[in-house]
Amino acid sequence: MPTNLPAEAKAKWVKYLEAKTTEEKIQALEEFLSAVPKHKGTENLVAWVRRKLSELRKELEEKRSRRGGSGGPTFFIEKEGAAQVVILGFPSSGKSSVLRALTNAKPEVGQIPFTTKMPVPGMMMFEDIQIQLIDTPAFVEGVSKGAVWWGTRLLGLARNADGLLIVLDASSNPVRQLEIMVKELTDSGIYLVRPRGQVQIIRGRSHQGVRVVVNGKLIGCTAEDVRKLLESYRLYNSEVRIIGEVSLDEVERAIFERVTYKPSLILLNKVDLIAGNQLSSLTEALKSLIPGVEVVPVSAAHMRGFENVPRLVFKMLNLIRVYTKEPNTDTHSPKPLILREGSTVEDAIKEIREEFLRFFRYARIWGPSAKYPGEKVGLSHKLMDKDIIEIRTTIKGI
Repeated sequence: MPTNLPAEAKAKWVKYLEAKTTEEKIQALEEFLSAVPKHKGTENLVAWVRRKLSELRKELEEKRSRRGGSGGPTFFIEKEGAAQVVILGFPSSGKSSVLRALTNAKPEVGQIPFTTKMPVPGMMMFEDIQIQLIDTPAFVEGVSKGAVWWGTRLLGLARNADGLLIVLDASSNPVRQLEIMVKELTDSGIYLVRPRGQVQIIRGRSHQGVRVVVNGKLIGCTAEDVRKLLESYRLYNSEVRIIGEVSLDEVERAIFERVTYKPSLILLNKVDLIAGNQLSSLTEALKSLIPGVEVVPVSAAHMRGFENVPRLVFKMLNLIRVYTKEPNTDTHSPKPLILREGSTVEDAIKEIREEFLRFFRYARIWGPSAKYPGEKVGLSHKLMDKDIIEIRTTIKGI
């Protein structure tokens, strides 16, 4: 990413950040692009701006067509259930068949590539919760550069999701398929391997200038350098969260492009079409590309290998279920709170009713995180999957 952009370019970027309508954003980005010096240090930035402009122009075209009465479906799928997982795969990899195998959805399945033209949602059951899966148009090489009309929208779906389900065709060089997908996603700021560090910039969060929160380590710079960098882009009253190891260049990249990590699970489909002795070597080769990611051999055509997929998806998402119980009762709520692993009693209360924090006395816990049934704990107690929590406050009767 660039360093020391001219003041004119930084001012144009601020104009883009302040733009309200799609038309205003397009105009501001075009002006910003014209003000950015073109050299090796700005290649990635220029490529990102051009991708963003392409995305915005397609968004504007879609809005105009809807206003014109043509209507039609939209690429955006609102999240439902405990989490949203987007299915990615190359043409004829079997994505739609996988969606049929795991949910009650009935997407069109065909032998012709690119059968799926628009996203198709379905709900997958895992024990007592539902996880939303979304089948998508086929992934292709060059998707991050707008090689197909749905390219930037497909990447937008992946960026907005809680996790990714990657479907590979075992009979058609799956290692190469995954190599391409990893590169395309990484080029767009979507990482399948957790990066060494992450940067979050929240505008308008701080009322005392730029606030830098470091939960890790700054490499080759100080918090003061980060503050000056944001101020040079006129991003006053912002909070910068540093997680892990981060350099100043990575902070600057975060000003322009949101880099995000997405947990993923690989389904190696069509294993019925390969020799049995190939499976082990293919699995190891795929795991080496995304260390720590599970590879599950399946056959959508024969409905085999899907038994553990819901559990693995839930595990991949790092979620826990916490059930609430009213004081002086024996039963807990049938519907759980969905929280992230590592969540505390305080996090649970914020989901229930944040006002209770003001009147909190203690909580009682039943389940895996309790030393004994009904253990009395405070706000910092870490919860685990299938815990039951009872909140006690100073409010009479609660």
